[in-house]
Amino acid sequence: MSVSAPDLPAKPNRGFRPDLKTIGPLVALALLVLLGISLNENFLSYNNITNVLARSSFIGIIAIGATFVITSGGLDLSVGSMAAVVAGIMIIVMNALIPSMGISLGVILIGMAAGLAVGGAAGIGNGLMITRGRIEAFIVTLGTMGIFRSLVTFLADGGTLSLNFQVADLYRPVYYNGILGVPWPIIVFALVAIAGEIIMRRTAFGRYCAAIGSSEQVARYSSINVDNVRLITYILQGVLVGVAVLLYVPRLGSASSTTGVLWELEAIAAVIIGGTTLKGGYGRVWGTVVGVIILGLIGNILNLQSFISPYLNGAFQGVIIILAVLLQRGRRSA
Repeated sequence: MSVSAPDLPAKPNRGFRPDLKTIGPLVALALLVLLGISLNENFLSYNNITNVLARSSFIGIIAIGATFVITSGGLDLSVGSMAAVVAGIMIIVMNALIPSMGISLGVILIGMAAGLAVGGAAGIGNGLMITRGRIEAFIVTLGTMGIFRSLVTFLADGGTLSLNFQVADLYRPVYYNGILGVPWPIIVFALVAIAGEIIMRRTAFGRYCAAIGSSEQVARYSSINVDNVRLITYILQGVLVGVAVLLYVPRLGSASSTTGVLWELEAIAAVIIGGTTLKGGYGRVWGTVVGVIILGLIGNILNLQSFISPYLNGAFQGVIIILAVLLQRGRRSA
């Protein structure tokens, strides 16, 4: 007499369930490319694509810094105004050096160093007020946003700070030249993105950022120096604003109270579109890069067609931020 094996409960067949958090930005990017191709035959031309990527590189570099800030549970609303101040001080420094150093590469290098120093100092100021002063990041960066914007307006006396035209001609290749036809801003953006992804995924600092964003209290119990890590994220943000401005100044050779307007909106939008959680705890640099390209393509498509005004680009970015946050909340409650 044979004894049959007991019937085991069958595992439910869940089927293939794609991770929308991962593939969502890529799908959106693919759809935008198809839309652009259908609207304009020159959309995928080399000149158009390099132009989009070069213009997006400033926001992209800043957004990579914002990825670390947001992942650790912070926020920086001052990056656009900070960029304006950095650009203004760079121009003032370079113009002031011309009488003693002449039209030389040294003037540009000192101006670049000044830009990085000002960006880093601004990041330190934001970070210290948040970590040592125990003031909410939203309040601190909202305040410094107004301070920086007013400061650049004061430095320009309500007008525009313009770089000496001879120095501007010497500086222009930093934006318009490159390697093998690839402009320098795109190359720098790519290098910063690769370094940022490695730091986020492969280093203790990246893991600490995620841990702090997930639960600051648990991170403290785990012997993570929360204040120092957060301070470093704001310093990194400030330095990357400086790097972005180094590439931006040779494009126009000027700075005013309108420089960097809405850059903070674009940076935050790119970070959220890329899948980084707004409340912190999870960040992804490669997703931010995709988000930056998506925003750049949206602006480019609006410029290439005529049935929607390109002046509505900011409205599209605001809607995208709201929808992205709603989708994140929906995933958490599912």
